[in-house]
Amino acid sequence: MISDELDGQIAAVRGFNRFYTRAIGLLGRYLGGSWSLTEARVLYELFTRDGLAASDLCEELGLDPGYLSRILRRFDAEGLISRSPAPEDARRSLLSITAAGRAAFSPYDEASRAEVGTMLARLGPGDRDRLVAAMATVRDLVAGEGPEVVVRRHRPGDMGEIIAGQARIYAGEYGWNDEFEALVAEIAAAFLKANDPARERAFIADRAGEVVGSVFCVDGGGGIAKLRMLYVDASQRGTGLGRRLVRDCIAFAKAAGYAGMTLWTNDCLAAARRIYVDEGFVLAAEEKHHSFGVDLVGQNWTLDFGRD
Repeated sequence: MISDELDGQIAAVRGFNRFYTRAIGLLGRYLGGSWSLTEARVLYELFTRDGLAASDLCEELGLDPGYLSRILRRFDAEGLISRSPAPEDARRSLLSITAAGRAAFSPYDEASRAEVGTMLARLGPGDRDRLVAAMATVRDLVAGEGPEVVVRRHRPGDMGEIIAGQARIYAGEYGWNDEFEALVAEIAAAFLKANDPARERAFIADRAGEVVGSVFCVDGGGGIAKLRMLYVDASQRGTGLGRRLVRDCIAFAKAAGYAGMTLWTNDCLAAARRIYVDEGFVLAAEEKHHSFGVDLVGQNWTLDFGRD
């Protein structure tokens, strides 16, 4: 028997579903085209990922195999997809979108991005962050998963959490003293006082309202960006978050028009150094120094955007 409280919650969820499907245009054909929403979703998966088997699509999208088979037959007939035998099992076919399929779907993908962009543009940056975080919470709760990490711009209060988080990590893992915490505080304060949003950005990794990592892109002068303040909380080690932050930072610097990027680190920070090497940074110089209460080897790394 459903209680009055649960009955009200059911009505609220159903009401939200009706509102949201209408708000993002999920009623009727996909963006006014010839595909149903399900057909468009299947094509989107093939548009973004090659080498999927029909069984993968059935499992991931929760589709009936017979229904999916009919959709794929239509796509075959229209020349939108191709099939090839799987390397490990020739009896198993892998699906890929064709050049014609990519050309047919691209306008719809761009239209969808533009539609969502228009919706988000009506909101301020803080409200957009709240919306994205709320969506992640809904997805995690319904799927029964842990909170997703969202990378967003900085908000009031973030710098204090970054300073505290970095100080705890480097004191606990490397024995660095208060000099390091003071340096992080100085960098954060300088960024807050005088950052150019078009050329500089703080990327904040947020997990259910908790700051679990960061990286900063700042102007290093001479048309070169500088990567600073990369760190990942111990709870997120091994998740790829550090690499994600570095890639976001590099992508922003390229879009902002910088010719390259530099960073300063210490050779004991092996995990970060592996990311830098993998992303194309080259060691330019290194020097022994005594800082933060310990003996260290400082390193300068550079990345030329013209050669990557």
